[in-house]
Order: sequence, then C-alpha cells, then structure tokens
Amino acid sequence: MKKDIPQLKVEDIAIAIVPREEEPIEEDLWDSYIVNLKEAPISSVLVNSKGYGKLEGEKVRTTVLRHFFEEIGPQSCVQIEPIQSKLFDLTNEYWVSFMFDDYMFDKKYVFVKGSIDEMHFTNIPFINKKGVMIK
Repeated sequence: MKKDIPQLKVEDIAIAIVPREEEPIEEDLWDSYIVNLKEAPISSVLVNSKGYGKLEGEKVRTTVLRHFFEEIGPQSCVQIEPIQSKLFDLTNEYWVSFMFDDYMFDKKYVFVKGSIDEMHFTNIPFINKKGVMIK
C-alpha cells in the first residue's frame, strides 16, 4: 500500500533568480528560471509561484501564477517569469512538478525573505549569468 509507493527524491533540478542585464541590480525586474541539470529531458513541467509575508506590518499574499512547459531539454534552462525586486521582502515559493522516467516528481523551492541578494550570487549554468539558485 503506501509503503509500496516509491519515494524518489528530486535531483538535478534548480530554480534561479537572475537580475536583468539591462537594468541596475537595484532596479525593478529580475527573471526566474527552471534549470534542468539532468542528462535527459523532463516533461509535463508545472511551476506554481507565489509570494507571502509581511510588508509594512500587513500580511501580503501575491497571486498564484502557474506555468506549464511540455518539455525542458537536458542540460538547459527555461525562463519562468519576471519578478519585481520589491517582492524580495516576501518569501517567494516555486512548486515544481514534472515527469521523469515514468514517475511524477515534485519539489517546493523557497526563497526566504532577504535571500535574493547579491551576497548569495552564484554562476547560473547554461545562461552564464550571476544570480541566486536553489537546487
């Protein structure tokens, strides 16, 4: 029964948030990406994104956005959506589900308040830009 269902772990999939090159780092729009570090494609990829927390003492929840990608090739990344820098004062969550090897995987990637910052920058594979990435 429940013990017979395999509990496979998501590996080699990441979410990255990168500042737009044409705008200064402090400016408004950044881009979020899903990064497939696997040697094979993933399919039926669904990404839900939302933000939540407190701004100026009031609870705030952003709209839940949903994005679907039929397939993301091996060793590649796909832009999910733009994100405004003023939302970095909230917790930003990306819930990803996808098919790989005839199994459905899902994982929640959470950028806590203040984590999207230049001091946490790393090299983002396949786009050759600096940004914040969670594997």
